[in-house]
Amino acid sequence: MTNIILSIIAIYISIGIYLYIRQRAYLYFPTKPVSHTHKTMQITNNGEVINIVVVNPNRRKALLYFGGNAEVVADGAEVFESKLEDYTTYLIEYRGYGESSGSPTQSGIVSDGVEIYDLISPNHEEISLFGRSIGTGVAMQVANKRDVVKIALITPYDSITALAQERYPIYPMEWLLKDKYDSLSIAPSIKADTIILIASDDTVVPKQHAYRLSSAFDSDYLSVVEIADTTHANIADTKQYTELLDEFFHKGD
Repeated sequence: MTNIILSIIAIYISIGIYLYIRQRAYLYFPTKPVSHTHKTMQITNNGEVINIVVVNPNRRKALLYFGGNAEVVADGAEVFESKLEDYTTYLIEYRGYGESSGSPTQSGIVSDGVEIYDLISPNHEEISLFGRSIGTGVAMQVANKRDVVKIALITPYDSITALAQERYPIYPMEWLLKDKYDSLSIAPSIKADTIILIASDDTVVPKQHAYRLSSAFDSDYLSVVEIADTTHANIADTKQYTELLDEFFHKGD
């Protein structure tokens, strides 16, 4: 019996160590560079070169886009070009993604987002943020550090810790995780108009995590819409999604 217990403990510890060492491989899925015809710019931050796809340059308003953990952001550039033509949109390739150097980490990605904000702010009268999936956590961190006008959060979560704890309930994920993207704790301090769009059938980020996040916002600044019959992957393909974002970003114009 003692040997069985020791074997179980050894297996538990071994898996825990494996999860700790490999955790970022489960969180980030860097994409390869792709060819496209859009303008790009590059910045250097903390020794890393960050590539940014730019559409609709020289507009009064700017939008910083933080994509999903396996997203090729250039693939979505034409949508921003045509649907948000009055915004200069900066689609950021995370560290290790596309043409950007380095390896992705929360501290590095958030630092890059803040650096880009500071560099472009003299060229625009206002800046808004757009985050999708893991990018919602980045957008929240940037919004907590800089003044923004609007924030769109697509399939967001309360924290990566909460998501991981749900998947690995026998491990203390609060202790194991390096990149926690804790949006829940900073939501009450966000004082920018915010829209949260939730996929009804999301199995990647179950919708209860998005609703938990939404409950922490000041309701005066927030609108929440669950789009029926959508998943984490296809929510952006619906007409309702496009209409809601068009209305949100052009409200007050």
